[in-house]
Formats: sequence, structure tokens, C-alpha cells
Amino acid sequence: QVQLVESGGGWVQAGGSLRLSCAASGFTFSMYTMRWYRQAPGKERDQVALITSGGALPNYADSVKGRFTISRDNAKNTVYLQMNSLKPEDTAVYYCNARYMYGAREYWGQGTQVTVSS
Repeated sequence: QVQLVESGGGWVQAGGSLRLSCAASGFTFSMYTMRWYRQAPGKERDQVALITSGGALPNYADSVKGRFTISRDNAKNTVYLQMNSLKPEDTAVYYCNARYMYGAREYWGQGTQVTVSS
């Protein structure tokens, strides 16, 4: 059974930090590109960060560059999102996404709420 389980969300004041984790199971984690998305109320779901299977060349949305860092541990089947210097506009539900490198197979987590107060 495929599972992506996010954790680490919560409430934080502006300028603070949070670290999200996404634990994967039920598929070959190392063969999947991992992404974090977020969706604020009334808005579309947007990609925040991407990391390839080997961890090279992480990619970030302009809105989070220099503040967020995506990483992965293939031995633990886990992807992380370190979020620093958080802003109220970072408030959203954050979703973990796995996309197979060689095809269209894709999985989503259930999401974790991040709330940043001013």
C-alpha cells in the first residue's frame, strides 16, 4: 500500500522556522522525483520545491528561494522541507508529491497545515 505521510506542520510566528517531513512507503522511493506543493485557501495548489532522485539540482519557486531547503534521505524513504524566515503568506496546506522518473505514476500525501502569524 502506497503511503506518503507528512508531518511537522503547525503554527509559528513570522520569522520562525518549521521542518516538514514526508515519509514514503509502498514504492521504490529512490526512483521518484519528490516535490512539495502548497495550497492556500481559495488558491490553486502551487509547486514549492523539487528534488530529483539523487538529490542534485533542487529547484524552488521564486517566492521561497533562499528561505526553504528541500532534501531527501533515500535510506529513510523521507523527503524534508526546511522552512526558515517564514512569512504570513507562507500559510497553506503543504503536500508531498512523488512522481515516477520514467512514467506518469504519481502519489500525494494528505497534507499538513502551516500557519504563520504576523
